[in-house]
Amino acid sequence: MGDINNYWTSPPDRMVHGGMGRCDITILQPPFEVDARGLPGNDAVRAREFARSFGAVDEVLEELGARPANEVLYPAERADLDVILAGAWGNVLGISDPALADNGNNTPLLYEVGRLRERYPDARIVGRVEVDCGESHTEDIVWLPDGAMFHASGWPGMDPWELAGDPHAVAAALGITDQMLEDIDVDLDAEPEEVEWADFVSLALGEADPWSWPQPEASVFRVRHTETYTRRMERLFIPGD
Repeated sequence: MGDINNYWTSPPDRMVHGGMGRCDITILQPPFEVDARGLPGNDAVRAREFARSFGAVDEVLEELGARPANEVLYPAERADLDVILAGAWGNVLGISDPALADNGNNTPLLYEVGRLRERYPDARIVGRVEVDCGESHTEDIVWLPDGAMFHASGWPGMDPWELAGDPHAVAAALGITDQMLEDIDVDLDAEPEEVEWADFVSLALGEADPWSWPQPEASVFRVRHTETYTRRMERLFIPGD
């Protein structure tokens, strides 16, 4: 088993600063109309392979069992930053990884979803990331098989925001109506820092969202992240180390 400390400069028991919300990517392959509560059980072998092939992961070091997919990981120590969740539930794949967190200097979610789209061109890919860096920073994305996409990254309530794609085109492609947007209090024409983008992109998954329920379960892995992602997490979560 490789040396998990290869790229870290801080010890594994160093306290993590800041906090984590969700950091997940979901790949929904046809058929799109599924209920996560009725998905097949997690295929641990496929989940491990998906984790191993994820762009932020250098190597899967250890399997730590399983846990409900809706139990968000909250890193407390540096060693916790190398624990991820991955699931393979029939036509749905998912990964939750602290390496996707960022403070606005980069857009790791956009980058990794772009790589996954090359591997899964027929899939609907949705990602949501929230990290507390004193204030919350969010990054959200939807990428559809027909090419329609939307990406938002920034600090809620504050400028500037990085926006790409067209949320109206995504809503139209998914059949998201004005009433559905009104029901979740989302105005796509409002200033971007005033929009709850995570709520909007969640509509792209609907009942297929595996991260909203105690079932299905996901596999838990300890991994070695790539050097680039390890350095980024160290700067973000262990500043001044």
